[in-house]
Amino acid sequence: QVQLVESGGGLVQPGGSLRLSCEVSGNIFSIYDMAWYRQAPGKQRELVAQITRGGRRNYLDSVEGRFTISRDNAKNTVYLQMNSLKPEDTADYYCNAGRGGYTQWGRGTQVTVSS
Repeated sequence: QVQLVESGGGLVQPGGSLRLSCEVSGNIFSIYDMAWYRQAPGKQRELVAQITRGGRRNYLDSVEGRFTISRDNAKNTVYLQMNSLKPEDTADYYCNAGRGGYTQWGRGTQVTVSS
């Protein structure tokens, strides 16, 4: 079992950047597939980016080319670098760890893109 703690959210102007971090504790980080999800008010949670334990990445179409997911297995941390932010990126962002049938969520960090 693992625990996930997100950080790095905040208020940013359109066109700005943020980097989210998710620190994982409690088990061997490298064995998990990691992902970032987001949920905007009144909308369903959606997968933003995923990085497998083998390093394969995939992205939501609307963030492709603007967001980059990465992981540092030595620091037990997964990152989401978000550039060229848009108001429609405003949401609560959640970190997820998965392996087989097991999945665990963080509590989320809020991102607001507004002028």
